[in-house]
Amino acid sequence: MSARDRNPFASDWVRGPADDALRPQGTLSYLAGATADPLKFMTIPQLLDRACERWGGRDAAVFVESGRRLSWHDLRRLSDEVAAGLLALGIRRGNRVGIWSPNRLEWLLAQFGTARIGAILVNINPAYRTSELEHALNAVRCRALIMARRLKGSDYVGMLQSIAPELGARVDPAASSIELMAERLPHLKHVIVLGDGPVPPRALAFDRFVAAAGPAQRTRLAPLAAALDPDDPINIQFTSGTTGLPKGATLTHFNIVNNARFCAKAMRLTMQDRLCIPVPLYHCFGMVLGVLACTATGAAMVFPGESFDAGQTLAAVSRERCTALHGVPTMFIAMLDHPEFARHDLSTLRTGIMAGAPCPVETMRRVVEHMHMREVTIGYGMTETSPISFQSSVDDPIEKRVSTVGRIQPHAQVKIVDAAGRIVPVGTPGELCTRGYLVMRGYWEDPERTREAIDEAGWMRTGDLATIDAEGWCNIVGRVKDMLIRGGENVFPREVEEFLHGHPKVQAAQVFGVPDARLGEEVCAWVVAKPGEQIAADELRAYCQGRIAHFKVPRHLRIVTEFPLTATGKPQKFAMRDAMVRELGLAQPKTA
Repeated sequence: MSARDRNPFASDWVRGPADDALRPQGTLSYLAGATADPLKFMTIPQLLDRACERWGGRDAAVFVESGRRLSWHDLRRLSDEVAAGLLALGIRRGNRVGIWSPNRLEWLLAQFGTARIGAILVNINPAYRTSELEHALNAVRCRALIMARRLKGSDYVGMLQSIAPELGARVDPAASSIELMAERLPHLKHVIVLGDGPVPPRALAFDRFVAAAGPAQRTRLAPLAAALDPDDPINIQFTSGTTGLPKGATLTHFNIVNNARFCAKAMRLTMQDRLCIPVPLYHCFGMVLGVLACTATGAAMVFPGESFDAGQTLAAVSRERCTALHGVPTMFIAMLDHPEFARHDLSTLRTGIMAGAPCPVETMRRVVEHMHMREVTIGYGMTETSPISFQSSVDDPIEKRVSTVGRIQPHAQVKIVDAAGRIVPVGTPGELCTRGYLVMRGYWEDPERTREAIDEAGWMRTGDLATIDAEGWCNIVGRVKDMLIRGGENVFPREVEEFLHGHPKVQAAQVFGVPDARLGEEVCAWVVAKPGEQIAADELRAYCQGRIAHFKVPRHLRIVTEFPLTATGKPQKFAMRDAMVRELGLAQPKTA
């Protein structure tokens, strides 16, 4: 190995793979990604340090809504202040720190600040409500939580206080600590609230939290970062499961640094690019394919607002002269259909990633033609694989970019298997399995569900049905599991079913997806009431509001007396789905 290959700061950071490495080996559906570009055994702090050495004074992050603009040097300095503040609270390597916030500057600082000291950042969906928040914090034993004050109509502080009323307990002025002691959240000791205004007695305002650090903490940062191992877990992201409560997918520096690099390479990002990131930071799409991809290449990050707004995003692209744009198909549809779309100059756009949900072919064509994104890429993956395993390239034929999810990423392996686990011939549908550097460490402290997902040979079962053709192009044709994708958000029917079963009048519930032209899929539920009970659809919707994330609340609800069953008594969701498609007059959109 040459010295250049050992050096993560080498100038050949984004070499491309040979095309023949992307084809199946023989007649079976097995692929191994190119390996000409070596994996980089490095940490997130090393990645940020590299960005500062190369592009220190250039734009790193622009928050259009707040007007904040940071260089790479600024980003490192401010995130190091967060790291020092965490040390002052007693946070150590391996401790879990939750972040419950929309896209804000502090989210970015928390991402790099926790990584600097080896604390594990726990991404909490801003749409979570009380039951989901309580589960997430306790499942991984979060010691600290950095949280927004509110978002739109959601009072985050109020929700947390409903779980932990001790947050409002009076603090003795003579006490040396204001640590939280909550019965229902026994591990959570520190709550840091973003934004202006008063905070509960046992919480810290963000500015006060940062100011608490002194020289003693700051001098410890460099040696702590130098001692980190790229194989350390550094991020936990919750992904729902067919067995109910969300699981904490645990990712390492090595996982996400390399996935970000290869995804940036597929888009050919450079320091000349400006990437608009309207996708949420709590998701891999924002924090890996957005933030870390830019950190790997020097491209500037542009955040239009705290959450997605089509007009705001179009204005940010035009104002900041963005060359790249990320989004799920729903976002692109909203932008294309915005009444003031034609007023915005999008001529600087070139590339980006469309992923997170099946992409309608017509939407892809409109993005290429009307948004000037002739080099837009399609990506496929899952949180558990850091996330991307397939992606198209900027120069792939347009017909491939509208009909497939691209070809295998470097250093990844995939196979398509039948129900017995045997690799199927090229072109034959089966379950897609992934192996390699990108596969998560496992579900946090859940060896049983980890073993269900990852076999002894290291293969991650995706639950998706796919085909691979002779040229290595992958097409997703269905899902083994019941999971549906609503506007880029994964919804697992079992989780919603179990929640509905908690209603005192509900005897049984079945949840499934139906086609939706805007969101890809919508949530539909069939519910059977208990004998002697009467229940209305509106009553069930009211039961859901504020208790589960909005995207999980069934849009279509039917109260029925029974479910269609198989001969062995199992509910037939496909029959329910077909009945709803007929009743609602729906059409299945054509997608890749």
